[in-house]
Amino acid sequence: MSKLGVTQLMFVDVGVKTDIAYYRNVLLSQQLLLAIRQISGEFFIFQQDSALAHMARDTISLLERDTPALISPDLWSPNSSDLNPVDCKVWGVMQHRIYQKSRI
Repeated sequence: MSKLGVTQLMFVDVGVKTDIAYYRNVLLSQQLLLAIRQISGEFFIFQQDSALAHMARDTISLLERDTPALISPDLWSPNSSDLNPVDCKVWGVMQHRIYQKSRI
C-alpha cells in the first residue's frame, strides 16, 4: 500500500509451509516486489515489521540488494496501525470471505 496505489492481496495456498525461505524466495522475490514495481516503477521505499521472516539475515540481504530504499530493521515499528495500514485491508477481506461462505 502506498500513495501510488495498492497491490492485490496475496494468499498462501493451504498446506504450504510459510517459513523464512518461502517468504523470501516466493512471496517477496516472485510476488510482492514485482507487484510493487508495477505500481511504483523502480523507486520505492520498503518497510516491514519485526516478524521473524522479515528480520532474517537472508531476507535483509535480499532487500538491501533488490530494493532501492530499505528502511533499516532497527527503525521498524512492530505494532503501529499508522505504519501498517495493510492490516485494515486484510481483515476486511478476510471477514468478507468468512461471512460470505457461512451464508451459503
